[in-house]
Amino acid sequence: MKRTFRVITRASDGSFLMNDFVSEDTLVSEFEQIGMDDCHTDLTIRGLPVLQGLVGPMADGKHVRYETPEVFEELTKEWATSSSRPTKENDALEPTQTH
Repeated sequence: MKRTFRVITRASDGSFLMNDFVSEDTLVSEFEQIGMDDCHTDLTIRGLPVLQGLVGPMADGKHVRYETPEVFEELTKEWATSSSRPTKENDALEPTQTH
């Protein structure tokens, strides 16, 4: 599977900017590599570059994603809020009485 490396940043108007890089070499030519991921639970991510000023690498389908800290914080908050909403399935798993 051919992967692309996606870097998500914030534009001056607040929108998200996504820049895709076709190879690891082009990615590290644009960003300073400060390390190498050696402990990710997703083994396909291990060995990929850790870049100064970016959070990542993260698996994202056919992409390997990196985000600025601000984008990471916002998307994490959005994810946490959306995944903590009760659903009918979750309601069915909750006890109706506490003993």
